[in-house]
Formats: sequence, C-alpha cells, structure tokens
Amino acid sequence: MTLEECYNKLHGDYQEAQGRLMSDKLINRFILRFPSDPSMDALREMVAAKENASAFRAVHTLKGVAANLAFTELFKNASNLTEQMRNLISEADPVLYAKVEESYKLVIDTLKEYAESQE
Repeated sequence: MTLEECYNKLHGDYQEAQGRLMSDKLINRFILRFPSDPSMDALREMVAAKENASAFRAVHTLKGVAANLAFTELFKNASNLTEQMRNLISEADPVLYAKVEESYKLVIDTLKEYAESQE
C-alpha cells in the first residue's frame, strides 16, 4: 500500500499532508506514531467518567493531531465534538462521540494495514 492509498482509505488528504510535512519520509514517521498518541484513550476514559473539561481537552488534542496529519474525516468528527463540548459543561453527545470512535478506528485499522504492507 502506498502512502496515497493509505490516506485515501482513511479518508485523509495526502496532498495536504505533503504540503505540511514536506516529505513522505516525515509523513511515514508521524503517521506510524499516531496509534501511540494517548488522546483517544484519554477521551474514552474522561467521557466514561463524565469529566467534561478533561474530555474536551482530550478531543481538542485529538482534533489538532488529526489536523496536523491531514486525517480529514477524523479531524472533522473530532472538531464537531470539540465544538459541542466547548462550554465544558456539556457531556459528549453520543452520536458525535460515536462518529469520532468510528473514524478513529478506520484510521488505526488502515495504519496497521499500511505498516504491515511496508514490512
């Protein structure tokens, strides 16, 4: 699988990633580190604990990482949840949260497939 095919499969923007990171080597390095980013685990934990302010910070961080890596669908879904939770009082909307989970899983599964294809 090529990087471009990987980005297409995870609903990202390969050209945007190239413009931001300037080389496939850097893109490769950063996307393969993404699964170890703790933002999604923190979001899950804080949503379950109904710690709204901490959940907001976690989803806001996830949104930023997704934006920097041009994971477009994950970015959009995390952005929608971020805006919904911005007042730090609202619990995560279950529909928006489910969309973040779904797009996150797509990214993780695709990155695993991509990593295996590079071995």
